[in-house]
Amino acid sequence: MGVLITMLMAIQILSALVLIALVMSQTTKSEGLTGTIGGKMSSTFRGKPGMDEKLANLTKWSATAFIVTSLLVYFVRSKAGA
Repeated sequence: MGVLITMLMAIQILSALVLIALVMSQTTKSEGLTGTIGGKMSSTFRGKPGMDEKLANLTKWSATAFIVTSLLVYFVRSKAGA
């Protein structure tokens, strides 16, 4: 059980570092109220997604991986201690 916990924690730390790097590499959305009302109108008319959309998608999946591994670490550690 110890090897499983160690592997899950290593994956969790790796996904946390990737998530931090992805969030820091994104550009700020300083559009104010016009960005809230207009949304992503300018990006919907382009054919291929740009770098910002790709980074946002990678950030979403990295955050999902971090949350899932955090939950797995919690459940495995709680079962191991019981």
